[in-house]
Amino acid sequence: MEDSYISNRDKIVASAIELIGDLGLHALTPKNLARKQNISDTLIYKYFGGIDEVLIAVVNEYAAFDINIQRTVDHLDGSYIDKIRYYADTYATYYDNYIGMGAIMLHYEELLHMSETREIISECMLKRNDFVCSLFQGAIENKEIRPVFTPKELTLVFNGLFTEGLLERRNQYSRKSFRVEMKEMIGHLEKILRL
Repeated sequence: MEDSYISNRDKIVASAIELIGDLGLHALTPKNLARKQNISDTLIYKYFGGIDEVLIAVVNEYAAFDINIQRTVDHLDGSYIDKIRYYADTYATYYDNYIGMGAIMLHYEELLHMSETREIISECMLKRNDFVCSLFQGAIENKEIRPVFTPKELTLVFNGLFTEGLLERRNQYSRKSFRVEMKEMIGHLEKILRL
């Protein structure tokens, strides 16, 4: 009964995300998507002009929650470190529950080379980086952490934890959730920066 509330267009996007998560970006073809949806590949063209439009919808879905997450973090009471923890926890939970979305992060390079998605993914990456950088800047200014690294360098480390953490999960089974692993890694980073 719940299925009837999801539009066919949204089902196609969700299947595309799963397909990318399972088999990689190269597997996103009308034939594979139709097989995953159990529909004819011509039906995809009823909702999308082609596979490029499906990919654009996937990338837009990937970035859809960024502004709300950032607003929520901005309005949190607490230290900048608390905000960084919350931000990391939110995305880790999101990637834990929607595994295909984490795979999108692992395809940044390829998405930046595609004219259809370059602008969307670039804007998403830049906004995320600017936001995280501002949180680290605030933490340094408020003396919550030592300025061992610049805010930009800390942002790169933060992003590296996510990217490598997601990549490792694709190569190795872990009993811990991605959320728990990220929480531990962010905790270790925080200890290093507070010493």
